[in-house]
Amino acid sequence: MGDSMASQAVDRLRKWISCREDIDLAAISVNRNLCTMSLTIMRRVKFCAGHRLHRHGGKCEFFHGHNYVADFYVTAHETDDVGRVIDFADLKRLFKGWLDEHWDHGFVLNAADENGIRAIKQVEPSKYYLLPNNPTAENMATYLLTEVCPRLLADTGVTASKVVIWETDESFAEASLPTRDDREGASQLTNATYR
Repeated sequence: MGDSMASQAVDRLRKWISCREDIDLAAISVNRNLCTMSLTIMRRVKFCAGHRLHRHGGKCEFFHGHNYVADFYVTAHETDDVGRVIDFADLKRLFKGWLDEHWDHGFVLNAADENGIRAIKQVEPSKYYLLPNNPTAENMATYLLTEVCPRLLADTGVTASKVVIWETDESFAEASLPTRDDREGASQLTNATYR
């Protein structure tokens, strides 16, 4: 974390504490090197796409579509000179640009769905995108988080930490990268000795 951001965080903490009568400000010392705050912002992108779930066995095996909403969460440990993690307009250009080009007003299909691919190719013009697995909301969120976001955000100083895909107003799937706390907890569980 940049020194200026850590200083600002410490100053805000001191101001908050000074308003509290039950805390002795003089008794508190803050080690700036221990500050591990990160900042996360979210950019929402709406898109329309068709899909079908290969070998689903139910009504989702038929071609159908959704008005999707994708929430992209990006994280950084410091802000730029303006005070931003990254400009929201940059996120819109990157994420909406990719979705418009690849998924919006097209079909997202499983690469193993030969029948569905043949059917889509019968329509001229056609737009489709092949995923390595079924285009469930879970798989779409995971694909965006692990495959698309790292390429789009390279050299921006931010990383995608979570992607949420809303398939309907009532249903969503969330893919998120483990936090440092998650990794440390898993490490502690792995290293635990049982007696």
